[in-house]
Amino acid sequence: MGGAAGFVCTSLAVVTCVVWCQAQSSTRTYGPVFEEQPAHTLFPEGSAEEKVTMACRARASPPATYRWKMNGTELKMEPDSRYRLVAGDLVISNPVKAKDAGSYQCVASNSRGTVVSREASLRFGFLQEFSAEERDPVKITEGWGVMFACSPPPHYPGLSYRWLLNEFPNFIPADGRRFVSQTTGNLYIAKTEASDLGNYSCFATSHIDFITKSVFSKFSRLSLAAEDARQYAPSIKARFPADTYALAGQMVTLECFAFGNPVPRIKWRKLDGSQASKWISREPLLQIQDVGFEDEGTYECEAENIKGRDTYQGRIIIQAQPEWLKVITDTEADIGSDLRWSCAAAGKPRPAVRWLRDGQPLTSQNRIEVSGGELKFSKLVLEDSGMYQCVAENKHGTVYASAELTVQALAPDFRLNPVKRLIPAARSGKVIIPCQPRAAPKATVLWTKGTELLINSSRVTITTDGTLILQNISKSDEGKYTCFAENFMGKANSTGILSVRDATKITLAPSSADINVGENLTLQCHASHDPTMDLTFTWSLDDFPIDFDKSEGHYRRASVKEAVGDLTILNTQLKHSGRYTCTAQTVVDSASESATLTVRGPPGPPGGVVVRDIGDTSVQLSWSRGFDNHSPIARYLVEARTLLSNKWKQMRTNPVNIEGNAETAQVVNLIPWMDYEFRVLASNILGVGEPSLPSSKIRTKEAAPTVAPSGLGGGGGAPNELIINWTPTLRDYQNGDGFGYILSFRKKGTQGWLTARVPHAESLHYVYRNESIGPYTPFEVKIKAYNRKGEGPESLTAIVYSAEEEPKVAPFRVTAKAVLSSEMDVSWEPVEQGDMTGVLLGYEIRYWKDGDKEEAADRVRTAGLVTSAHVTGLNPNTKYHVSVRAYNRAGTGPPSPSTNVTTTKPPPRRPPGNISWTFSGSTVSIKWDPVVAHADESAVTGYKMLYRQDSHSAPTLYLASKSRIDIPVPEDFTHAFVQIRVTGPGGDGVPAEVHILRNSGTSMMVEDSVTRPVPHAVIVTNSLVMLALIGYLEL
Repeated sequence: MGGAAGFVCTSLAVVTCVVWCQAQSSTRTYGPVFEEQPAHTLFPEGSAEEKVTMACRARASPPATYRWKMNGTELKMEPDSRYRLVAGDLVISNPVKAKDAGSYQCVASNSRGTVVSREASLRFGFLQEFSAEERDPVKITEGWGVMFACSPPPHYPGLSYRWLLNEFPNFIPADGRRFVSQTTGNLYIAKTEASDLGNYSCFATSHIDFITKSVFSKFSRLSLAAEDARQYAPSIKARFPADTYALAGQMVTLECFAFGNPVPRIKWRKLDGSQASKWISREPLLQIQDVGFEDEGTYECEAENIKGRDTYQGRIIIQAQPEWLKVITDTEADIGSDLRWSCAAAGKPRPAVRWLRDGQPLTSQNRIEVSGGELKFSKLVLEDSGMYQCVAENKHGTVYASAELTVQALAPDFRLNPVKRLIPAARSGKVIIPCQPRAAPKATVLWTKGTELLINSSRVTITTDGTLILQNISKSDEGKYTCFAENFMGKANSTGILSVRDATKITLAPSSADINVGENLTLQCHASHDPTMDLTFTWSLDDFPIDFDKSEGHYRRASVKEAVGDLTILNTQLKHSGRYTCTAQTVVDSASESATLTVRGPPGPPGGVVVRDIGDTSVQLSWSRGFDNHSPIARYLVEARTLLSNKWKQMRTNPVNIEGNAETAQVVNLIPWMDYEFRVLASNILGVGEPSLPSSKIRTKEAAPTVAPSGLGGGGGAPNELIINWTPTLRDYQNGDGFGYILSFRKKGTQGWLTARVPHAESLHYVYRNESIGPYTPFEVKIKAYNRKGEGPESLTAIVYSAEEEPKVAPFRVTAKAVLSSEMDVSWEPVEQGDMTGVLLGYEIRYWKDGDKEEAADRVRTAGLVTSAHVTGLNPNTKYHVSVRAYNRAGTGPPSPSTNVTTTKPPPRRPPGNISWTFSGSTVSIKWDPVVAHADESAVTGYKMLYRQDSHSAPTLYLASKSRIDIPVPEDFTHAFVQIRVTGPGGDGVPAEVHILRNSGTSMMVEDSVTRPVPHAVIVTNSLVMLALIGYLEL
């Protein structure tokens, strides 16, 4: 039969061979596909760079060749031209704005077709100098606002602006009072001050890639007339445009700045819709990052000070570059067939769509219909093959989508997809034998069994696509089956052999079951089959195959026997309910049986929660019944959450217990003027089910406050003031808008109450000033809350004292006594409590050296009502003046009459020397040379010795009036550590430290100073000295 191909005409045979050979070749041919396209380029005028490169690279087989267009006209690459190609890149040497600025497009071609790249602009950046003309001086009244115009020179692209004051680099900071517009470059000063006098220059900077250039204007002098201290309301001077257009994804910046005295604060708000989290508000600026269509709307800038406010409004209008929603893809189509391609793009304004074929505009003609994003071909011909591009464009940009169309003409060929050589089939079953040769156009198909031509009958069906279907198969159907395929390009055939096997049957089918959530179950399924075939079992739930690997351990095969396919379901869940189908399958046939599994569990979520009859403390809920999951619903629960807390809480309802057949209930004990969401849960004997979706957010109606503010107290402040404090009432207890506080207060012991109204829920104190208020006077104070619905209950009465004043009386009988050489004790008689003008916190001792001024005095404060103090850190042998004052929260009172004290001389600075010791039985006698005090040292009245048996034992302190001492020691004594120092009125002197050893002999001279050791003496380490001192101090 294959010889029939010889009748096809020569020209078609050539086409067939070309297409087929290309398809089978190891190097597949395809049209150009861009991997790199030109990008918008900004070239700085005067740059040291001598060339510009516009990139272009396409993947293609055979490799692509490249051309370039500028402003739609093809560039000629002549030998002496400034344009040259490097691979696909366009290199422009010595670019010049007048000749080279424009739009560039790369064209890539090979034998399969042509595509054009996106358009890319080449623009030239520049910044000229400011005008050389002198700028007029500016004179303004101090306290008024002023604006300096920048008037930047010609430039491209945009600039950043700063202003110089007097000299470089003294740049003016943006501090809320001064603002530099980055739109116009103008400098605004909201309220001039004396420090603003000087010369001002606009400093403009251009940033192009890594090149920065700055220029500055001539200086303009600012002089100020006499100050006008009057305050005035804001007036907005720097305004953003009435309509600001922005592309989605960009950052939008709005500017707003006002003159005023005091300097106005700037606030921003969106009038239609909610404020986005992407806002960055820095007073004069509002920036929105990654702007989207949800940010479109009207924005208001408000300038406010204590004298008034000014507002300005403008719109942000969001637009977008084209973005593909649907694109075309490479397509192979049969000759003579129809083809429909479509592409779609989003953008604002809505993009227009056009088509290109091999880089040229494509319009409707003959068999081709072009309609916007639709391209239709009727009866494709070979010449329709090529590269096609869909182009979507609006004023913000253009996008290209490319695809290759290959029109095929092929004689039937079974080499890639022959009829299956051996075709097994089950007795009494059905077999499907496809016939799918590669052919273009589609081939006409005939089937034969042996030499018999097959036609449609009760058991034989040949489908329109050439598939052969045999039903109710018997042994007589075995044999050779051949498919013959033919089109105008040629003919071909393919043969398979049908073999009939025993049918597969289910011998034990699964049974329906009814269980509770969490229980286990095994569904049985056994089958018989042809012994020459392999048997497999599959299970499906409601016709969806069960994937045992993704069942989270719920499904498991119960047996490994080939004829047994039992399914075990572990820890069943509600989702496991349904119709289970067991399928026993061989390669030739299959048999199936089904059973229904009912899983009982807690109810499903109720639906459609609706809130109505909204009151101040109650609402009416209704819902629709959810699935009972095969166990009757016993009751419902209602939960709610507020916007103050995302935690759901069970609510009280009427009736208290909501029966399972109910679909409505009243929720009570709600908080007035509170935003709520509600949800409903159903329960049965198996548990509580999943909650419903939350209701829509509602707000309960307002009501007068029901709780008095807490934390009432106060005190402190300036003279003649009564300060009252309280804890601001939480949002939960405000019950309505227009919330505030009403204070009632009176001097304790009087009759009439004064009242004050304090607006705003966040207020937390009130100051009452009156010249008649005495210091530390007790007041009775009460507080209650109000809102626009009324007033709430009053709090309990609290006692609050007016502001304290410094103590008016001084301590008396102040005495000071020197203790040691650097310390003294001070005592006094306390002030009378009846003379106090506040709460006495303690006393302040001031002391200063004779000859110094009292202002230089050192100070020590006591806490509480003590009448003595110990002062340290004094200089030895020095005369001091001492006074004492009482103090409270308001300050320090008058001083007592000063008294004098002279500290003692310091102790001798020399340690005892020539220390020796003698052992006598259980006693050691230690001697040393007496220390004689110098004229500037205090007298020696005795000696202190700190004795330690070893480094771990506690030290013992011994006192001696002379220069020797006897110490009892144990019989097993071997060594000890000793410190000896003088003592007297000036305190203790420097210690001498020795290590006493029993075997060192008697009357052994050891050391005469702490720094010059002699034989048999061991200097005690610093750590031991510290241990000795610590032990001494503890004693």
